Amino acid sequence: MQAQLAMERGLGWLSRGPRAVVLRTTLLAAGCVTLAHALAIHDPGVLCPVRRLTGLPCPLCGGTTALAAAGAGHFGAAFAANPVVLLGGLALVAAPIGAGDLWWRLSDRTRTWLLVGLLIVAWFYQLVRFQVIN
Repeated sequence: MQAQLAMERGLGWLSRGPRAVVLRTTLLAAGCVTLAHALAIHDPGVLCPVRRLTGLPCPLCGGTTALAAAGAGHFGAAFAANPVVLLGGLALVAAPIGAGDLWWRLSDRTRTWLLVGLLIVAWFYQLVRFQVIN
């Protein structure tokens, strides 16, 4: 029990406060830049298994494209590819300074409905983006 408390105190800066935001931002940016360079070398084509099998985009289609575009500094293209992925990334980065507390204060039912609603909006956006519907 005391070992766990000591570990939480020692590593608490990884999950709370401004240092955690800086760490998360650095890791996310490094991942995006790495992804952008990897896709510049070799573009594997369609990565989404749902889109590959059915021809229809899923709500998270364009997520890899969005992260790679952000890593290359093309934030407009990143937002156009999938705004939900970018907003989700920003929420994860901001979680240690209070956004996470707000999320966890919501009831399970409210969080579920928010996620379902967000996925429906994201899917509709992707259907329009890929011109499945006009």
